[in-house]
Amino acid sequence: MKQCLLFFLLCSLFFACGNSGNEQYAGDVMVKVGDRALSREEIERQIPKGVSSIDSLMWAETLMKKWIVDALTDAAAYKNIGDDKAEIDKLVNEYRRSLIRHRYQERIVKDKVSATFSEADKMEYYEANKDQFVLSDNLIKGIFLKVPVGAPGLDNVRKWYTQGSAESVELIEKYSLQNAIIYNYFYDRWINVEEVLNIIPHDISNPTRFLKVNNHLEVSDSSFVYFLNMSDKLLIGNIAPFEYVGAQIQRMLENKQRIDYLREFGEELYRDAVKNGTVKFVADK
Repeated sequence: MKQCLLFFLLCSLFFACGNSGNEQYAGDVMVKVGDRALSREEIERQIPKGVSSIDSLMWAETLMKKWIVDALTDAAAYKNIGDDKAEIDKLVNEYRRSLIRHRYQERIVKDKVSATFSEADKMEYYEANKDQFVLSDNLIKGIFLKVPVGAPGLDNVRKWYTQGSAESVELIEKYSLQNAIIYNYFYDRWINVEEVLNIIPHDISNPTRFLKVNNHLEVSDSSFVYFLNMSDKLLIGNIAPFEYVGAQIQRMLENKQRIDYLREFGEELYRDAVKNGTVKFVADK
């Protein structure tokens, strides 16, 4: 009997869905548990667009059953939670207040805190806090190519990629336009060596040791040849270069400015509230 009633409710839902212009169905209650109600509109909103009528019925049945079980579980839990209810209510209220404070603080910070810092500001912070920028990854500068094994002129590439001269780079760039699957030039910037090693089919168990004794690497498999030349290296434990951590410093300065502003804002609120009598200290009697 209950299954028939559920089927009738679901069918009525989707007959109504077929007449989207009929506003009388908006918000119609499909099922109640205690003082809670599930509307037709809530079910429709959760069903993916474009599914067939049969799939829609299955979605609706699943959603309705889940809602009923959740509502019944909530009711049973609320009834039997006992002494814990007061503590839970307290935690919920604290969380609500915390969430409202956070939303408000984010709004005023967005209006008051600048998100732009000069290079001089960032460099000053970097110089004063270098111990915060110790590398946990190995960095390299260089060039990387991935070329099909049947590509012409591979012997030339073998000569060019280790030289690092402007002339050899120009030759590699022209060659890569027609032959390379990947061409990555990073002589002018630091990257994490893992970005390249993860592409190369070669097991390097200790990248730090490998970097200490190698300046270039050539590896091939059945389809491609991989060329890596490293013009400069910075190993784990060294101080990261300023240009590598610039974006991180920007975020750190933004966060510092945010914290400083909220601290000052809180102090001002406190002083004004004490001064105008909003806060009243009650002495022990």
